[in-house]
Amino acid sequence: MTEVLPRTVDLHGHPLSYADLGAGPAVLFVHGLLGSHRHWTQLMRELAVDRRLVAPDLFGHGGSAKPRGDYSLGAHAATLRDLLDRLEIGRVTLVGHSLGGGIAMQFSYLFPERVSRLVLVSSGGLGRELSPALRAAALPGAELVLPVLASRWLRERTVAVAGGLGRLGLRAGADLSEAWRGLGCLEDADSRRAFLATVRAVIDPGGQTVTARDHLPMATSVPTMLVWGAKDRIIPSWHAVTAQAGFPGCRVEIFERAGHFPHLAEPERFAALLAGFIADPSA
Repeated sequence: MTEVLPRTVDLHGHPLSYADLGAGPAVLFVHGLLGSHRHWTQLMRELAVDRRLVAPDLFGHGGSAKPRGDYSLGAHAATLRDLLDRLEIGRVTLVGHSLGGGIAMQFSYLFPERVSRLVLVSSGGLGRELSPALRAAALPGAELVLPVLASRWLRERTVAVAGGLGRLGLRAGADLSEAWRGLGCLEDADSRRAFLATVRAVIDPGGQTVTARDHLPMATSVPTMLVWGAKDRIIPSWHAVTAQAGFPGCRVEIFERAGHFPHLAEPERFAALLAGFIADPSA
């Protein structure tokens, strides 16, 4: 099996980590909050036969730098544009998950000539509703609680509890696994600062503050697909249904057994769905 190894490029004086695999028409994957390129590695191995697949770690995430500065959707979108320029890639199929979906829509709005197709997975930016846990991260004082939640002591005991549940036949799903894995990325102060800056750029205690609804008509010329897990407890799946009205001809796929990470919960199905959408001349 092909190993997906991260590379590093310097953008504006800061190292950006990314994975780059295959050759052919390009697909750019954008992970969500607390994610990294590793969310896409299995998918990249399956689809790299006739495509070039690029998956960066956004600034503030994974192996990329955590500088002080702008963590808005527009800033992330500009970083993606700069990465594509550095890699000499023109147009891409853009796939964004959660926060990455919001960034993907912002990218499509700012740089429409660079997007051939748009795939939004459990995407942010399509409604105000959001899980209480993420809304709490926008509260004043969250920076005092995060070090405790991200501590190795707490995570080791959580893993021990999960192991006990496993022996009883109860398995943690992709959502719970990724939530605790993500918290483990916040052990250092720079990562926590970048996380809070990212959260507070798009969330307040009442929910999501940034919406793509005003820009949806601009995206009507781009073939678009929304993929959601029916059991999503982070961003409700009905956002996909209501957003469909703003994307005439948009395709919606609901994974009935999945939560917030349908591409991780059912990777084979997601890979086949994505490959078919990219190859479909009528989409």
